[in-house]
Amino acid sequence: MTLPRAAEPDDAVVGAGGDRLPEAPSPSRLERATAAYGRLEARVREPRIRRRLEIAAPVAILALAAVARLTALGHPHLLVFDETYYVKEAWSVWQLGYEGEWGEGADERFEAGDPGALTAEPDYVVHPPLGKWIIGMAMAVFGMADPSWWRLPSALAGIALVGLTYAIARGLTRSVAFASLAGLWMAIDGLAIVMSRTALLDGILAVFVLAGAGALLLDRRGSPARTVRALAARTRRFGAAMWSRPWIVIAGVLLGAACATKWSGAVFLAVFGLWIVASDALDRRRAGFRHPWIGTLLTQAPTSFVLLVGPALVVYVASYVGWFDGGWGSQLALERADLRWGGLLAWVPLGLQSLWMYHAQQLGFHVGLTKDHAYQSPAIEWLWLGRPTGFEMATTEAGVWWITAVPNLLVWYAGVLALAFLLFHFGRTLDPVAGFLLLGVAAGWVPWLLFPDRTIFFFYAIVMLPFVVIALAYALRQLVGPPGRRGADAVGPLETDVAAAVPSPPAAAAAATAHDALERRAAGWAAIAVIVVVSIAVSLWFLPVWYGIALPEPQIRLRYWPPSWP
Repeated sequence: MTLPRAAEPDDAVVGAGGDRLPEAPSPSRLERATAAYGRLEARVREPRIRRRLEIAAPVAILALAAVARLTALGHPHLLVFDETYYVKEAWSVWQLGYEGEWGEGADERFEAGDPGALTAEPDYVVHPPLGKWIIGMAMAVFGMADPSWWRLPSALAGIALVGLTYAIARGLTRSVAFASLAGLWMAIDGLAIVMSRTALLDGILAVFVLAGAGALLLDRRGSPARTVRALAARTRRFGAAMWSRPWIVIAGVLLGAACATKWSGAVFLAVFGLWIVASDALDRRRAGFRHPWIGTLLTQAPTSFVLLVGPALVVYVASYVGWFDGGWGSQLALERADLRWGGLLAWVPLGLQSLWMYHAQQLGFHVGLTKDHAYQSPAIEWLWLGRPTGFEMATTEAGVWWITAVPNLLVWYAGVLALAFLLFHFGRTLDPVAGFLLLGVAAGWVPWLLFPDRTIFFFYAIVMLPFVVIALAYALRQLVGPPGRRGADAVGPLETDVAAAVPSPPAAAAAATAHDALERRAAGWAAIAVIVVVSIAVSLWFLPVWYGIALPEPQIRLRYWPPSWP
């Protein structure tokens, strides 16, 4: 008996009539790339690799941020831009407890290491003191002769801002990869680097705002348990108020510190406070409360107000502790009996009355600030970078150097497009993550739109920049799609509900769908890789105007943005 022989490779391409059929096409380049990406994705999803990446990714990004911000921090050896105010005021609050006036030639003497131009006469200033206390910390320990000590707190704040950006992106995207994108782009962004290497208030403000936002996101993690407790108290008509929310208290402290650095922090306090109320009401609505909005407004909203605003107010007033002992205007109520409060408010201490009067004068200054400046930029121009802020320039034997707060162009413009996409995405899906990021950007941008005639600068955008880069990473995640998943623990509640309601497709159809999704992710990550490489190249190109590196004037002009700048 003769057994049939095993089929040879050539037998597979011979037809029934003996005709040789065309050979099967070899896998295309796209298919090979997709297969390679699939193997890489599977490798990265291994628990051992994931644990290593969870540690290595943020450490590498923070190391990059530290190098970018700390290298040659003492250059230039002069007071750059508004350092002429904040550095000297920072030195003053550590010496006097309040901002004192400076005599003639103060800048030159200070740059030479001589603070002798400071007097004990109080100076009228228009920003709260906390940021200046922070700027002066290194000078209080190491002295003020080296500009590195003027700027070290701002540099450390800039590094912390990168770390917070990564951490918040990690929580919102639930992906080390996309969080790493956000952290990387924050680490190499020009606006973030320049603000970290200059002793201004806005970089410190941005840290407090982002940390406060992160605390509120941590509070949201406890929302399911709070809803259960509120349901257990449904004997009350509108549910119970939950006082045990420590993350709101922490957010209040952080956002209060933001307000005590610059008043624009109050916008974030208000916007995020409203976001808390809306989120709590939606939780109750999903849980089946009959009057979720009314119940929230009557019970939880007042409680959340106390938890958030109470600590913020305490931190804000406490930041003026040195001002009460001699700062400008600290004796207003004592010296002017006609200005003192009467009636039901007569019990308020004169120091607090003086603080209120001082703030009224400061408010008048801020609202009426319309003085022209060479680098002012109305907020509407921020979208297309109409006027980045030139901080300093000088001509030397080696050429011309500039320090300019221009962001990474690719990251900024891609971020603006991502915000437009997320606005559309939020309108269709009410995605809470997209909504939160849009709120963060709006709080840092929209208020400035309301004052088109006021003197406004682009570098104010540092406070919303982390939300922009996180929005870019999150938008890319939506476009690329979620990674391949293993196990029920990786499936979200919405997907579980859909899976239960929709019959499973045939195996062949499911395999085809999975392959299409893999191709989409492979193509998406290829595009992201290009964006990353180009964004790094853009940063290297603009590096001289972020660090003040002298180049021949024609080379510097190639780095002007927009080209008509300055």
